[in-house]
This record gives sequence, C-alpha cells and structure tokens, in this order.
Amino acid sequence: MDQNKNNKKDSPFIQFLPFQHLITEDQKEKIVLSSFLEEYSRKEIIFSQGVNIDNIAFVLSGLVKISRELRKGKNIILRIAQPGTILGLSSVFTDEVFNYTASAIDNVLIGYVNRKVFSDIVKDNGAFGFEITKQMGLDNAYITSRLSSLLYKQLPGRVSDIILYFAQEIYKSNTFNIPLTRQELAELAGTTKESLIRTLSEFNHDKIISLNRNTLSIISLNIIQTLSRLG
Repeated sequence: MDQNKNNKKDSPFIQFLPFQHLITEDQKEKIVLSSFLEEYSRKEIIFSQGVNIDNIAFVLSGLVKISRELRKGKNIILRIAQPGTILGLSSVFTDEVFNYTASAIDNVLIGYVNRKVFSDIVKDNGAFGFEITKQMGLDNAYITSRLSSLLYKQLPGRVSDIILYFAQEIYKSNTFNIPLTRQELAELAGTTKESLIRTLSEFNHDKIISLNRNTLSIISLNIIQTLSRLG
C-alpha cells in the first residue's frame, strides 16, 4: 500500500469525483484538503467488514472485489466495483462500520475523503445530495437483483449472469480474461468451486463458450442470454 497525501487545489482526485460539477469551489477545496490517495496491489485488502468508517472511498482506477462473510469460512462476492464507484456508500449514512470487505483485484488507486466533510457537503448541497441518494438507490437495487439471482436461479443461470456481467459491464467485449480465481468465481455465483468448474466445462463442451485457462469467449450469446433470463 502506497499512500500519497494530496492537498493541492488542482488535485486530479477532483476530476474523478462523481458529480463534481455540482460542487462549489469552496466545497471542492474542503474535499481536497481532507483527501488523500492510496495505491493497492492485487489481493490487498482496502478495508475489512466491521471496520469503523472514517473516510469515504472512491475507486479511481482498477477493479475491486466486494465480498461479505456470511459465517466463518463462508464468503459471498456481491459485486465487482469499477472506477467511479463510491465504496460502502449505503454504510456511510446508516452504520458506523463497513458491512463488507473490499479488496484489490488488480492494481487499484483509491481516493479517500473525510467522512464528515463528505456528509456535510451532501447535507448542504441539495443537487449533489440528490445524486448521491440516487446512486445509493441504484446500488441497493443492484444488490437486491444479485440476491434474487442467487436465491432463485439455477446454477447455469447464475453462471450465465456472471459471464454477461464481465462481458457487458466490466470489459465491454465477448472475449475477456477472467480476473478472479475459480474459488472467487464460485463465491460470485453462490456455489462451490467444484460445481462452478463443472458448469463452465459443460458450457465449453457444448460450445456455448470457449474457455482456455482464464480467457473466456462467448460463442453463443443467445444461449447465455436465454439461460440468464430463464434462470
């Protein structure tokens, strides 16, 4: 972890701040004066479930794994956060601690802003506060959709959801390198590693996908979409 304190008014952090065009110059200065940057290497923990929230975390570059421990040794991956994501947004205004763990999938740059400074700006700036509230709603809707998928879809549907998620949301391509281990993919699909591997092998055998180690190509997008839709 490499920390870079950043107190310059022309800080590049402001350029990546969501909805920064709605913030006044005075508010921007407060953010910059209370902000700092940290770099994280692959698999490094950014923050852990249950840790006190002192700062708001913004993903500036890289991919972040968001996971929650359900019981000892049993984890579920809720989502993959991309640049522009505000981590733990729902926790910031409702809890004193983070309700999940965030860890770096690859090299990640995080911008931190003091929690109180950010909260005060949300309260004082109606337009900015509205956008932040709307983002919280979108985040909660996504998590609800994910949990619904995990609860009600069969494994082929859940695996298809993951494939579409990487292809359409993360990489914008039908061919991509899977950034997670097979165990992590299983945690994202809500299944065991063995069941995940078996399902991917069946997809590969049936020529729905082509899988060569970590490189996955969608051969039949229509079948993947159908499996995802029907569950």
